[in-house]
Amino acid sequence: MTKSYTYRTIIEPDGKFFHGYVPALSGCHTFGKTIAETKRHLKDAIEVYIESLIQEKKIIPSDASFESFETVSFPYPHKVYA
Repeated sequence: MTKSYTYRTIIEPDGKFFHGYVPALSGCHTFGKTIAETKRHLKDAIEVYIESLIQEKKIIPSDASFESFETVSFPYPHKVYA
C-alpha cells in the first residue's frame, strides 16, 4: 500500500543560492544553486523527514495551509518621510 503526501514548499533567493523549506514540516530546509536543484533537494528532504517520522512512530503532519497573495498600490512618486 502506498500513501502520498503533498506539502507546500517555498523557495527564496539567498545570496548566490536558493533556500527551500516546507512550512508544515518544522526544520525541513535545504539549499541549491538553482531553483531546479533546490526542488530536487526539497523532495529528498521531505522523503527523509517522513521516513524518520515513520521509523520513530510519530504522527506525519498534513499540510492544511493555503496561500494567498495581496497587492497594495501607491502613487508614484510618493513622499518618503524619514
